[in-house]
Amino acid sequence: MTPILYSFRRCPYAIRARLAIASAGVQVELREILLRDKPPAFLEASPSATVPCLVLEGRVLDESFDIMRWALEQSDPEGLLQMPDEGLELIQMFDGPFKQALDLTKYAVRHPDSDPEITRADAMEMLRGLEKQLSEGWLFGARPTLADLATLPFLRQFANIDKPRFNSEVTPNVSAWLETFLASDRLSFVMKKYPVWTDKDAPLHFP
Repeated sequence: MTPILYSFRRCPYAIRARLAIASAGVQVELREILLRDKPPAFLEASPSATVPCLVLEGRVLDESFDIMRWALEQSDPEGLLQMPDEGLELIQMFDGPFKQALDLTKYAVRHPDSDPEITRADAMEMLRGLEKQLSEGWLFGARPTLADLATLPFLRQFANIDKPRFNSEVTPNVSAWLETFLASDRLSFVMKKYPVWTDKDAPLHFP
């Protein structure tokens, strides 16, 4: 069977899964869903009821990073998996403390006990720590790796909370890293809009 990917276009976790699948060139059936109106087939497939969710023959991958690794283990023409162990540590930082700071800043109204100015400053401090490392354009040199594609969707989401303010505060190399990603064919390809899936639709293959 063709693997089935349940996705939501703007979700950073789903974005990074699509980035890896597109780089690998491994074909899946893409099912774009609405998080406010989750279809029964998706709820039956996803243990956590979150996107992305990849349905394979005999198993389900319900974590975006697992989907990224699955795709690149099938095919890795860009050598994205070729990165030092530090790459995994950076991914864990973005998945953990950075994403927490992002959410507390973006959804401050839901967290009245948290100060969004403090959490914004926490996130910016983590980004400043990458400034020297990004001197060649990417986290580990002159080409992207899995670490870049796994983290940039979260940086994009954080920057978009208040893009003018972000632009005024961000350090130069971090800014260039994000802007290169935002202007890339890679991102525009995976952000193409597709109709919301229904069980009556013909399969939509991606990439």
